[in-house]
Amino acid sequence: MVSILWLAIGIAITSALLGSVVFEFLIQHKSSVSALEEKCEKIAKEGFQIHVSYPDLPPDQLPTADMNRLQYLDEMWINDCVSGLPAESVFNIIQKVDHDFHSGE
Repeated sequence: MVSILWLAIGIAITSALLGSVVFEFLIQHKSSVSALEEKCEKIAKEGFQIHVSYPDLPPDQLPTADMNRLQYLDEMWINDCVSGLPAESVFNIIQKVDHDFHSGE
């Protein structure tokens, strides 16, 4: 009887510890995705500003400094955002940046 009680207590403690570890992992994962989303939103805003500054010019005709900056932003966007975030988050960022620009924010 006593050994069953100790076994039940051991299982309860183990379950609580495992639940805590899983919960902590989920919280950390969500905060890291959130930080990446913020970074990606900044990248998208800056790239969008360059694009709207030259609405009729193809990228190869942009001033050199802006073309280099845009290429750098594109590389960061692909390497960090597109490969690190779910597609839904990427599309949400794009829509938010577009909406903020057209609403004057």
